[in-house]
Amino acid sequence: MVLASIAGDTDPSWSEVEADGIYVFDLQLWAEGRDVAGSISRHPWSSSSEKDLVLDIGVFNTALPYGEPSPLVPGSAAVQMLRQQLADSLALRVLGIPNPSQSGTEPAITDDTRVSVLFSGGLDCTVLARLASDLLPPDQGIDLLNVAFENPRVAGTRRKDAIESIYEICPDRVTGRKSFAELVQVCPARRWKFVAVNVPYTETLAHRSQVVSLMYPHRTEMDISISFALYFAARGVGEAQATPSSEPVPYATPARVLLSGLGADELFGGYSRHAVAFERGGYQALVDELKLDVGRLGERNLGRDDRIMAHWGREVRFPFLDERLVKWAVETPAWGKCDFNHPQTETMVEPAKRVLRLLAEELGMRSVAREKKRAANMGGPRQIQFGAKTAKMVSGQSKGTDLILEFAS
Repeated sequence: MVLASIAGDTDPSWSEVEADGIYVFDLQLWAEGRDVAGSISRHPWSSSSEKDLVLDIGVFNTALPYGEPSPLVPGSAAVQMLRQQLADSLALRVLGIPNPSQSGTEPAITDDTRVSVLFSGGLDCTVLARLASDLLPPDQGIDLLNVAFENPRVAGTRRKDAIESIYEICPDRVTGRKSFAELVQVCPARRWKFVAVNVPYTETLAHRSQVVSLMYPHRTEMDISISFALYFAARGVGEAQATPSSEPVPYATPARVLLSGLGADELFGGYSRHAVAFERGGYQALVDELKLDVGRLGERNLGRDDRIMAHWGREVRFPFLDERLVKWAVETPAWGKCDFNHPQTETMVEPAKRVLRLLAEELGMRSVAREKKRAANMGGPRQIQFGAKTAKMVSGQSKGTDLILEFAS
C-alpha cells in the first residue's frame, strides 16, 4: 500500500481517501511486509444516530413555518448573524499569514500581499473580498484572480472583424471587472489588484496532462473544466490593474493563501433548483433540497481542488465551510437564508441567498447584491463552480458527467 498526497499517475488502483472520518490501519502489518488493506477501518466523525445530523456538525433545521414567515430585510437578525459568523471565519483564515521566508540572494518583498481571492465577480467571492478588506492591516494588498480562456467553441462563432478581446467577453471576466470597480469604490484605501489571467488555447493543451494527473482519480468533463480554472488561477500569473482605469502590467501574485466562496450556494439556497423545489412543493420541498445539498458538501471534491492549487505552492481556504458557520447555517430555518416566499421586496434583491445578498448591500456592494446568478450547467447534476463554464472547451453535446478523452472507452 502506498500513501500519497497526489497519485502522480493514472493507475486505476489509486483511490481517494474521503473526508468522512478517520481511517486507521495496522502499521505492524506494514512493517512485516504484509498486506494492510484488509486492516483498514473507518471511524466516523460522530456516532450520533440523529437522522437530521449533517456533516457531523449540526442538526439540520427541518421546521416549517406557521403561517406566513416575515420577509428577510436589511435589519433581519439573520443578516447580522451571518456577518459576524463570516467575519470570525475569515479572521482565522486571513490574519497572521507570514510573509514567505527570504534568502539573502532574493530581492526584498515590496508588495505585501498575502491573500488572493478566486474571483469570478459573483456574490460569494466578492463578499469575501469585501469583508477581508475590513480585517486585514491597511498596508496589505488583496489580489483578485480572474481567469479567462481562449475558447475555440467561442472563437469559431466570432466575427473576423470583432475588436474586443476574446478574453474580455468571458462571463466571469465581465462580472469580475464590474465587481472589482465596486470594491475599489467602496474600499478606496485598500490596495487591490485585479489580476486578469488570460489562458491561450495552446497553453491549455500544453498543461492538460499535468492537470489530468493532479485531479486524478476524478476524471469527468466537469472535473477537468473546474480543474483548468483553478490550476491557472492558482498559478497567479497575468496582467494586473490597481484601478479599473489603470494600465495593465505583467504580474505574478506573491500571495500564498487563496480564498474560495465554495459552499455558499448549498448553505443559503443559491441554486436554481432550490427555487424550483419551492415552486414544486413549498417549504417542505425546499428544506429537503437544502438538506440534500448540505449533506453532499463533504463530497465536493475538496481533495481534487487542493491538489490542483497546491501544485503552485498555495493553500486554498474555504471561509463558508468553517464548522461554526456551517453549524449556524444548518440550524437556521430555511426562510432565514433564502426567501422564495417573497420574490419581490423593497430591497429588490433576488430571493436566492437573500441573507447573503442583504449582507452585501449592507457592506455597500449594492450592484453585487443585485447581480443575477447565471444558471448554467454542463449537463451534469450540479451547478457550475468557479471558472468551469469559461473553461469548457469541448464542442458537441458532452455532459459534465462524461469521462474525459483519456479515460473514455
